[in-house]
Amino acid sequence: MIYLGKYNTLHADKFTKQGVYLTDGDGDEVLLPNAYLPKNIRPGDEIEVFVYLDSEERPIATTLRPTLTVGEIGVLELTSVVPYGAFFNIGLAKEILVPNALQYTPIREEDEAHVVYLMIDEASDRLVGTTYISKYLSNKDLDLQVGDEVDLMVYGKTELGWKVVVNKKHDGLIYHDEVFKPISNADELKGYVKKIRTGNKLDIALEKFGYRKVEPGVETILDTLKGNDGFIPLNDKSDPEDIKRMLHMSKKVFKKAVGALYKQRKITLEEKGIRLNDKRYQG
Repeated sequence: MIYLGKYNTLHADKFTKQGVYLTDGDGDEVLLPNAYLPKNIRPGDEIEVFVYLDSEERPIATTLRPTLTVGEIGVLELTSVVPYGAFFNIGLAKEILVPNALQYTPIREEDEAHVVYLMIDEASDRLVGTTYISKYLSNKDLDLQVGDEVDLMVYGKTELGWKVVVNKKHDGLIYHDEVFKPISNADELKGYVKKIRTGNKLDIALEKFGYRKVEPGVETILDTLKGNDGFIPLNDKSDPEDIKRMLHMSKKVFKKAVGALYKQRKITLEEKGIRLNDKRYQG
């Protein structure tokens, strides 16, 4: 059987002017056009191809590697919005449609990208996308522990915070009061498992927490000092919003990082801010 929207390992069978017909050995076949033929391919050779429907709704094979296969979630680039849906680039000659009925919220022309789940439409047997992401995520079997670094895709916003896809298969949440830098829908980020609540619900942090998060705060402060002639107008009395705006971190992380740098004698604490103890920045 040849599977639509997935990779298939097939064998070269019939050679024609249009390309080579590949077979699964059970009577099913699909055309691999000349544009995608490997060099020196011969009858009987085995080849892995992705199968989708062309513009005339005929199964077609390609050696191109699409961004997603059926059953996968990923960030796709928006190419156009039409009255019946939105088209996304998937790395193939044919773009993927997310019909209006499969959009969690209406996709707009100004959107650059979205998190999309690729599926086969049961009514038409076509490859389509959907932005109803949470229904395709599962936290039932978690192989994660508190503190683990994870890959994130931002796919929605609630009153509590930002909804994220965790490691391409789990559902997680970043609370608004723990976001210290601008993020938006379809952002791909690194994060950390902060808490696993009842029902395997995942709380995600963008910063390392506890003692482990001091190090990235240290590097951020050092880089900012070097970029501002060795001085920044912040100290332990600064408004948390000023710290967040300048350094994209919480005041708690800031104070721990400043303490670590002071102990290492890399900075001097002045009345109006912090100065880098580096002769290159002492005027």
